[in-house]
Amino acid sequence: MHLALLTFELLIPSPESIKDKRRVVKSVKDRLHREHQVSVAEVRYLDNLTVAGMALCLVNRDAKYARSVIDTIIDKLRSLPDAQLGDHFVEIISGDQLPTAFTGDDGTPLWTDDERRGEG
Repeated sequence: MHLALLTFELLIPSPESIKDKRRVVKSVKDRLHREHQVSVAEVRYLDNLTVAGMALCLVNRDAKYARSVIDTIIDKLRSLPDAQLGDHFVEIISGDQLPTAFTGDDGTPLWTDDERRGEG
């Protein structure tokens, strides 16, 4: 399992209100989710009219495929009519790098190996 994360800024030129910003953000979120089945959220600069800090996540078993989807998304973000792509950062995390994501507060696994394989 691989987790692909894309954090990026959308620069929104000349919005007249927070409503203009929300329209652009919602349009981008809906389009990316619909076309690529990714999770997208506005995570920073919520009160800034001209910048939206966004995060996007994709989980897939193939790291190369996940990276190619992220690259396609970056190309789409570069060609947006209502906003410009600002700073962006891509990170691909392998599932074995996230052992705490699958453990309880006491460090014990949430699932046994048999349960993860569907045998338990």
